[in-house]
Amino acid sequence: MTDFFPHIPVLLDASVEFLITDKAGIYIDTTLGGGGHSAKILANLNKEAKLLGVDQDSEAHKAAAEKIGNDDRFTPISGNFGYLKTIVPAEYHGNISGILFDLGVSTHQIREPGRGFSFQHDGPLDMRMSELSGVSAYDVVNSYDYEKLRDIIFHYGEERLSRQIAKEIIDRRPIETTLELREAIESVLYGRHIIKSVARVFQAIRIEVNRELDVLKQGLAEALEILKPGGRIVAISYHSLEDRLVKNFFKSGNFEGAIEKDFYGNPVSSVKMITRQIITPSDEEIKANPAARSAKLRVAEKTGSEE
Repeated sequence: MTDFFPHIPVLLDASVEFLITDKAGIYIDTTLGGGGHSAKILANLNKEAKLLGVDQDSEAHKAAAEKIGNDDRFTPISGNFGYLKTIVPAEYHGNISGILFDLGVSTHQIREPGRGFSFQHDGPLDMRMSELSGVSAYDVVNSYDYEKLRDIIFHYGEERLSRQIAKEIIDRRPIETTLELREAIESVLYGRHIIKSVARVFQAIRIEVNRELDVLKQGLAEALEILKPGGRIVAISYHSLEDRLVKNFFKSGNFEGAIEKDFYGNPVSSVKMITRQIITPSDEEIKANPAARSAKLRVAEKTGSEE
């Protein structure tokens, strides 16, 4: 087994403070990771409470087990948070007090070269968050046609040189490693922000491999369904595409952000935003954990008005 690189939980105090409204309630940490948020949640709950820790990465479960130890209130669940209604036992549906989403990639996934997430370490083109996933970064880089590759880089990476990068990748096939991919990307870049562009392309491919935006949409929708009225969703996002989906869903109950109204013109939604302003890390937290610099926290509450 490879060493597990510890993940420093982002916005730890704020996320747990917003999440817990009932110290005896049932909670879900949908992104267990190394167990940092879960340990903090458990420290703020009483002995009647329950916490379900969801993650699709077996290495994360092992690290979380060491962090949390033997706590009868905690139940680990292996699976993808996009399928909460399936993986969370039915007896909990409608009784959940709060659900936490800490999106993005864990420190361990980035720093373990064999996972293929980072352009700073040479490794295989993988980027799968779970060993159960089918498509890898190698498949995306080496088998997608020009139009599909260009669109992924443009829409998921928000990279303006998507056409040139897609063409260069195709011209260099087969591309076997993360550093070969980085070299292909850098060969068409110019200016002061080359590293940012490389990061955006890697992000785009990772999102495609793990279907991150589709999974997030499904996960948020299913989270709202299994919450009890007054239950909360706390979401920490790290890039604009995720944050836009979270913001729209918390604002309107859909991903377009279109607020539905009743016959009298009153807004109708099964969810309401609790945080009017985005919660972001302090300068001190960013200094201690640079990975937190792009984090945005939003909170919503189930209104119970969907019927």
